[in-house]
Amino acid sequence: MPVEESWPVLLPEQLTQQGKTLEIINASISGDTSGNGLARLPALLTQHQPDYVLLELGANDGLRGFAPDIVSNNLMVMIDNIKSKNAQPILMQIHVPTNYGKRYSQAFSNIYPALSEQQNIPLMPFYLEYVITKPEWMKSDGLHPNVKAQPWIAEFVAKELIKVIE
Repeated sequence: MPVEESWPVLLPEQLTQQGKTLEIINASISGDTSGNGLARLPALLTQHQPDYVLLELGANDGLRGFAPDIVSNNLMVMIDNIKSKNAQPILMQIHVPTNYGKRYSQAFSNIYPALSEQQNIPLMPFYLEYVITKPEWMKSDGLHPNVKAQPWIAEFVAKELIKVIE
């Protein structure tokens, strides 16, 4: 899908419609793991000096069967890095399919509320739970939202983001 049709690009307009003006820097790279994000984060924090950082990472780790402890540690280090730069980390819940079994999926899902509580940071709900129930909003792979879902995701993320930054 063209990047200009993705929810991060649509997010500023949704925020403005809801009475908030924020500059959004989309530093995501499709396919990134939490380890990739961790490697790129220090330079991004220095370059952009953000007030808030939304961490929506881990799905690719889970799809590859990475140990939940590795993902949790990567996210924890990222949260610490963000806080050290006087920015507010915001974590988004991530769930993964049960490809590796229910126990793995549950352990993976538990990472996010545990880190949110331990680090005393906001936890936003996982938007894909609402999107995946609409086949017309999903790509044929059954894992990724298509272009039709992007405006709804942007609106959802904007509403949730406003709740945690006010």
